[in-house]
Amino acid sequence: MKFTYYGHSCFAIETGGKKILFDPFINGNELARDIDADSIDADFILVSHGHGDHVGDLALIAKRTGAKVIAGYEVIDWAKKQGVTNAHPLNFGSAMFEFGKLHFLPAWHSSTMPDGSAGGAPGGFLLHGDEKKFYYSGDTCLMMDMQLIPRYAKLDFAILPIGGNFTMDADDAVIAAEFIQCDKIIGVHFDTFGYIKVNHEDVIAKFKAAGKELILPKIGETIDL
Repeated sequence: MKFTYYGHSCFAIETGGKKILFDPFINGNELARDIDADSIDADFILVSHGHGDHVGDLALIAKRTGAKVIAGYEVIDWAKKQGVTNAHPLNFGSAMFEFGKLHFLPAWHSSTMPDGSAGGAPGGFLLHGDEKKFYYSGDTCLMMDMQLIPRYAKLDFAILPIGGNFTMDADDAVIAAEFIQCDKIIGVHFDTFGYIKVNHEDVIAKFKAAGKELILPKIGETIDL
């Protein structure tokens, strides 16, 4: 399984011959200026919520690739107004897709679309793939609901925000990793804006002290998981 990081909370997972893109936001991210959004391929696009820093390049990539967009009902309604035709709306629960079973789970955050319309409830995703199982929390603070994750799956890795201010910081992400019983964490939602800049050495050390591994991939980097 391959993980490619495009900056902020945008990343792709390649599994079972399919490429799954999450929360596409490239052109609006100064740190991702060397990434060409027009070069990104996807079979599926999963969107955690409606904020501009998670849907900024959704329509652009979805219409060019024909990827199926999977997101909450209100996000899909907005995407269709942007010309996206291949879409699957969700609410909290689970559904089956070509890449495996997918849980759409709650996140504690807000969700408003770029045009000011309601973005519905924000969420995260638990993917039960044939190769590996992983959890992407989306933008959220630490929440007790995360303790349910081990009841659904034994995770191989998880993707959690670590930047603080708008989401969990590294300290809370360590507790989240304990809640979900996962020792391999990929950090996202950090450094993009002044509010969420982190000291990389410090946050990695916090996870190491807790007996866990924090991976902070470089923008454009692909790693094997």
